[in-house]
Amino acid sequence: MGYRVLFILLFTSVISHSQTRLTDWVNPFIGTDGPGNTYPGATIPYGMVQLSPDIGTPGWDRIAGYFYQDSIISGFSHTHLTGTGAGDLYDILVMPTNSKFTKRIAANGYRPFAAFDHKEEKASAGYYQVKLQDSEIDVELTATAHTGVQRYTFPKDRASQVYVDLGYALNWDKATNTYIKVVNSTTIEGFRMSTGWAKDERIYFVMQFSKPFESYSLFEGKTEVKVEATGADTKIILHYATAEGEQLVVKTALSTANREGAYASMNTEATHFDFDVYRKHAETVWENELQKVQITTTDADQKTLFYTMLYQSMLAPTLLSDPNGTYKGANGEVMLADGFKRYDTFSLWDTFRAAHPLYTIIQQERVSDIIKSLLAHYKETGLLPVWSMQGNETNMMLGYHAVPVVVDAFFKGFDFDAELAYEACKASATAADRSIPEYTELGYVIASEENEDWSVSKTLEYAYDDWCVAQFARALGKNAECNYFLNRSENWKKLHDKQTNFFRPKTRENEFVEPFVAKEYTRFYSESNAWQYYWFVPQDIPGLIKKTGGKKAFDQKLDSMFTLYPKPTDKLPIFSTGMIGQYNHGNEPSHHVAYLYNYVAKPSKAQKYIREILETQYKNTPDGHCGNEDCGQMSSWYVFSSLGFYPVNPAQGAYVLGIPLFEKAEITLSQNKKFTISTKNYSESNTYVKAVFLNGKELKRGFITHGEIVNGGELLFEMTKKPTNLKLKMPQPNKIY
Repeated sequence: MGYRVLFILLFTSVISHSQTRLTDWVNPFIGTDGPGNTYPGATIPYGMVQLSPDIGTPGWDRIAGYFYQDSIISGFSHTHLTGTGAGDLYDILVMPTNSKFTKRIAANGYRPFAAFDHKEEKASAGYYQVKLQDSEIDVELTATAHTGVQRYTFPKDRASQVYVDLGYALNWDKATNTYIKVVNSTTIEGFRMSTGWAKDERIYFVMQFSKPFESYSLFEGKTEVKVEATGADTKIILHYATAEGEQLVVKTALSTANREGAYASMNTEATHFDFDVYRKHAETVWENELQKVQITTTDADQKTLFYTMLYQSMLAPTLLSDPNGTYKGANGEVMLADGFKRYDTFSLWDTFRAAHPLYTIIQQERVSDIIKSLLAHYKETGLLPVWSMQGNETNMMLGYHAVPVVVDAFFKGFDFDAELAYEACKASATAADRSIPEYTELGYVIASEENEDWSVSKTLEYAYDDWCVAQFARALGKNAECNYFLNRSENWKKLHDKQTNFFRPKTRENEFVEPFVAKEYTRFYSESNAWQYYWFVPQDIPGLIKKTGGKKAFDQKLDSMFTLYPKPTDKLPIFSTGMIGQYNHGNEPSHHVAYLYNYVAKPSKAQKYIREILETQYKNTPDGHCGNEDCGQMSSWYVFSSLGFYPVNPAQGAYVLGIPLFEKAEITLSQNKKFTISTKNYSESNTYVKAVFLNGKELKRGFITHGEIVNGGELLFEMTKKPTNLKLKMPQPNKIY
């Protein structure tokens, strides 16, 4: 029996019983196989700790530390990235072992490891459990916001041990300086400094044990020392004699700022050793979050997918500040978050598209803190973050996409310093790096010989972000600056080639680069090709339609996008996954494309492809993501699209209508308001929308507004078997709704 079939049978047997909790429908293993790069371990929504198993060997498949096809575990570390292509974190590896297994392998640096079987492994929201077969130790994991909690159930053994390994590193990560101090027989403390994707990562910790260790062995590299160890490779081995079934609870509290912050995490969140209380609390936190959206469906896989996607949408951003409010700033200093919680892990090239707009609906209590976190990064560095984590700017990807996140939150009425926010947006749009000076001078980024010059992608994305700055300037009465950025927002036109009808790279001499093949993946497009980037003008879809040759030509080009499949001889890069023609759902630039049919009065085509993507690119299996989950973007697309609408322009306050996947869904908003998405004539065969009604009145437009959602009400989709192409009004280019 294949592992996918076995997995489905095992998971279905679990969920077939009577259920009342939505957490029962969360399957953290989705995305742990294939290109998803997710982790199955324990965390709470937006928490600092992601306590999860590490296979212990490097590679693209183990970016999140774990890969479903593997069969060993080398320990459990406390920080992980969710669904990215960047191999970093894996801080503070802990591994229980004993005399039953002493084998070592070079692949994981000769560290202790144990085989495991998925039949003796399970995960749920806030909880992970596995049986280490070689040592016969049962491991359970749960977490609070800043503390990881582990429970080991040992067999009888005079040589039981717990390894705490600070030198452990994987993929891009490398420890630079670590420290362990034995405080007493139940407490150790220390820190781990490292470099990698985050060039200056700092994690301070305090670790407490429910049972005193009998003795310990402390190492600096291979040299054993006494009370303290320091250096790039330190570890401690704690020695126990355990009775049959004896349990040991290990608590590890974190701070990015200092030792005092780590102790504050422990003293605020983890004052006892009752593992089950921590587990129940984590599950309750998750349940409260998942209850914000309740769906009606008889399809168990659909329900599992929806609540797992909702769960995965809340795994980032993550807390950077500790209970004292202190954190490691992007300027390298210890900073204080005064009156807000400081978040980081901002995968903005991905998450500005759908994840952040989703937060403005279901995370209204957090959005102000998220924006204040972006502004804190600006105050620390002079720019808004591009892709930040652990108090570091990684400069990964492109654009200045904190701008649409900030602008969207401003127009939706969230509380923060608007003048400071505008100043930050303007600074990022006029920065002296990332090809912005030449973009400002010429109106486009020049094609270069760099491996990843991304000149076309940068031009298109900068133009969109400029539109966002312009709208912000207009709202603040800065009319001259509004006009300046509005003019810049039209720079996308300068790379449009009328002859080929694509956006193409240009030289400084304003000449198109030759040769040109639209479906080829070249250095001029970020992780995409000319087909996939053609549609990124969300600020002016009518203008793009006009440039394409009108609505008929635009409709035909969209048809080609979804039907021009790669040939077997075409060379596809690792990120080209989830292909429907040239449409690439495994990568973010394609995510809004199906909704563009609405702009040419062909909503039934949009409905057809949205339903196809929902049903073919997400599965209730470990390889259920068709591409990197990317810190909540892939999952947020599913949440939005399955509810029946999507933010094509993420900063406009408008959501373009698609087709609901479920018979009914209800969103609980602040002040106990509710927004209900209902259907009429719902059935498996009725896969098109005949009409849409908002609060009882038929909609004559193909979108709803943010205000209409958060004020509460009912959106009713009347379903039908036949395509019905209605000419509905669409969002206008220079308007915020």
